[in-house]
Amino acid sequence: MRFLMSFLLAFSFNAFGGSFYDLEIKSAKGEKLPLSQMQGKPALLVNIATKCGYTPQLDDLEKLSKKYAGKITIIGLPSNDFGGQTPEGNEKVAEFCRLNYGVSFPLTEKIKVVGDNKHPIYKFLIGEGKEVGWNFEKFLVDKTGRVVNRFPSSTEPLSQNLTGAIDKLLK
Repeated sequence: MRFLMSFLLAFSFNAFGGSFYDLEIKSAKGEKLPLSQMQGKPALLVNIATKCGYTPQLDDLEKLSKKYAGKITIIGLPSNDFGGQTPEGNEKVAEFCRLNYGVSFPLTEKIKVVGDNKHPIYKFLIGEGKEVGWNFEKFLVDKTGRVVNRFPSSTEPLSQNLTGAIDKLLK
């Protein structure tokens, strides 16, 4: 049933011209986090994990969030899809990120980012492209809701490659 609902939801976005801003997800606390609140400014979406070699990137993602405060929204999307590297529940993930890395940017509930049951956000982000390869893959969305860049896990959040792409969007 869940698969059918995911399929129908994904189909409806494609068939009826839905956009990134029509999508919704729940926060780590279970509250609605409508992406429509971000309309008009770029966003960086990152699938995060708590027990991954890339987990220290949370520190630089927080620095990036502060550097571009009010200009870009960063959203962390926890997933347990790769090596079981996010075994905790939603609120424990948020607590871990806050206590260990000072994360203040929005975190969502844990979601699927690969496979047939991936969340509609990832169906949108990936489009016809290849599946997410690992934790901390980054998607940059422009102010119109179009995916303009995709960065692999190895791209550091404060790298010139990523910050340059953000700066270009803000011009």
